[in-house]
Amino acid sequence: MECKIKVGITQGDINGVGYEVILKTLSDPHIVELCTPVVYGSAKVAAYHRKALDIPAVNFNIISDASAADENKVNLITCVDDDVKVEIGKATAIGGEAAYERAAADMEAGSIDVLLTAPINKHAIQSDKFDFPGHTEYLERRLGNGQKALMILLNDTLRVALVSGHVPVSKVSSVVTKETILEKLQIFEQSLRQDFCVVKPRIAVLALNPHAGDDGLLGTEEIEIIKPAIQEANAKGMLCFGPYPADGFFGTGHYRQFDGVLAMYHDQGLAPFKAIAMEDGVNYTAGLPVVRTSPDHGTAYDIAGQNRADEQSFRHALYLAIDVFRNRSFYKEITASPLRKQYFDKSGDKEVLDLTSDTDKGE
Repeated sequence: MECKIKVGITQGDINGVGYEVILKTLSDPHIVELCTPVVYGSAKVAAYHRKALDIPAVNFNIISDASAADENKVNLITCVDDDVKVEIGKATAIGGEAAYERAAADMEAGSIDVLLTAPINKHAIQSDKFDFPGHTEYLERRLGNGQKALMILLNDTLRVALVSGHVPVSKVSSVVTKETILEKLQIFEQSLRQDFCVVKPRIAVLALNPHAGDDGLLGTEEIEIIKPAIQEANAKGMLCFGPYPADGFFGTGHYRQFDGVLAMYHDQGLAPFKAIAMEDGVNYTAGLPVVRTSPDHGTAYDIAGQNRADEQSFRHALYLAIDVFRNRSFYKEITASPLRKQYFDKSGDKEVLDLTSDTDKGE
């Protein structure tokens, strides 16, 4: 019998809506039929939130190591001191101490298969151990093995990737280079192939300036940087189109004709995405050897503890992590053993099957 996929779930900010969406998602008994959840957090903090929210309890199987996880239960590894103080709705230093380190270590060791992170407060979590703009950058450094991460926001109808992620607007133009765009397009296309089973992805590339620069009147990045990057990507066999002005592209629904959209900066891609897909959107970190997802919303301090948080995005993040893990396994399987070469003997009239692989030949 095939083992269930083991999903590591970090608690996120203990003062936000993280535990609410975790508890609501894991209260569904069908979840343990689909996967083996391993929560990195605190049973005490979870109980505090459950009581404050007045929602049904989730029975946690307390374990000390992910290898001891019970496939038929919701498991929990304690990563927070019992005397931790929960202050719902407040951004505190202790509230920013998520379980990302323990989960990342288990991911690195292969003790869990995929990682699902609840929202953190990027400012509150800063410390000597965590000086990154967010989970994406941290995981790229910790688990990337030199590979570059790509942030993709997606739902069933739209996938938006970013050239520049958590970068101040004032610095975006310095990040948008031909080399960076081409790099992101290559990561995006590969992810669409192996993570989402798109055979020949069509990728739309957005412009940086209003009206795509109006032939240089409003900026020259489209002429000097973005178009050459698209042309080089196409020369490499990718199907990339643009650059498109972002307002009309989303306003007319043009995005529906593509498998993915590459935006130049954070709000250019995420503002329209969240307007279209806020409830079921998922944040996916592509390009890394590990699978990591998260809901597309933040800590939501303003509604924390009020039983108002919608768990759909978190649930879809869990489903996506499982789907991507399976898709990658399938992709690896179908690309691992290419067809053996066939050749003709010296007489030219007899086809012979070459039973030696390239590795056997030393090629």
